[in-house]
Amino acid sequence: MEIEYQELILIRLGEIALKGLNRHKFETRLISNLRYRLRDLGKFKIYQDQSRMYIEKRPQDEFDFPTREILQRIKDVFGYVSASPVRRFTNDIDILFAQVKEYVDELYADGGKHSFKFETRRIDKNFPLNSYQLNCDLGKKVLNAYPEQARVDVHNPDYLFQIEIRQDIYLYHEIQPAYSGLPVGTSGTGMLLLSGGIDSPVAGFQMASRGLQLEAIYFHTFPYTGDQAKQKVIDLATRISNFSGRLPLHIVDFTEIQLELNQKVPSEMLTVVMRRMMMRIADRLAEKNNINCLITGESLGQVASQTVDALRCTNSVVDRPVFRPLIGIDKNDTIKLAREINTYDTSILPYDDCCTIFVAKHPKINPNQTDCKQAEKDLDIELLVEQGLNNIETIII
Repeated sequence: MEIEYQELILIRLGEIALKGLNRHKFETRLISNLRYRLRDLGKFKIYQDQSRMYIEKRPQDEFDFPTREILQRIKDVFGYVSASPVRRFTNDIDILFAQVKEYVDELYADGGKHSFKFETRRIDKNFPLNSYQLNCDLGKKVLNAYPEQARVDVHNPDYLFQIEIRQDIYLYHEIQPAYSGLPVGTSGTGMLLLSGGIDSPVAGFQMASRGLQLEAIYFHTFPYTGDQAKQKVIDLATRISNFSGRLPLHIVDFTEIQLELNQKVPSEMLTVVMRRMMMRIADRLAEKNNINCLITGESLGQVASQTVDALRCTNSVVDRPVFRPLIGIDKNDTIKLAREINTYDTSILPYDDCCTIFVAKHPKINPNQTDCKQAEKDLDIELLVEQGLNNIETIII
């Protein structure tokens, strides 16, 4: 006799579950983001119940439930802690034992030796066996069925079989961790100053994890930086979009601006003035696109343009708050996170951006506002900003 069950995905909420009266806003956004990731797989029933969400097939649909593909699609979505593929079936003790047998048979079919443990949550107190009795009885059946392959390990089992006895019964063992955070789109919008380096993609990832919807801006100095450098940034933006969703990438033709800076700005102030110019253009574009803040990958003291005094000089030319999520993070920790989110290998490709090519040999480490004004006295700032804004190529990723 075929044992009937329904496959579904169980999603465990984290920080969202701690929200107060506005919790519904975060839940609704997370459901919307999940639907967006699954949009070409079909329409699914996605709903919230207490501190969990569920993805399952709609009653009218006849296609097979694409469990593995769904798990792959949602693994980079912010806003939940973990997900599990689950079997749900009727709350009945005989059905439970039959379901567990079939489930265990599938896992032990490879002939390998695997340790296991059962954990039961008996929310339905009318179920005839308590959690301890059920765990013992199920464990005995597994050991009897697979005496050469199975053994109990209560501390670090290969298979931790989870059973939840509610109105229906839920059975699973696999848990896919997620990045947690807040659903993208719940905290406003941010303009990421994206380069081809290690830091800025990580900064974008971190701010997206706090719910910011991102756009990105990149300053390209062709032919000093070639098409490979541009493609490198597009590839990094594509990876970030796996976390942030739709990502407009604005590529600014910065060559003529850069050449004028090189000609008119003292060499020791070139890096700071270049950063100020980039911040002005990014800020004006953010204003045009109704974006709330700017995001950079700067870390305090990492290079000459990232001292407190230099950061104060770059902050002073913009109206929006500038978020620097890496400001107090060690470089090795940033590299570790870049590896985890799969941006590191792209970031270290040997194609320089303008920040590495047009750099002074002996930059001023502690500039002040007077230094900046003096360095910019021969520049038509407004004209240069407009020049940058009028030469932008936008790619929707």
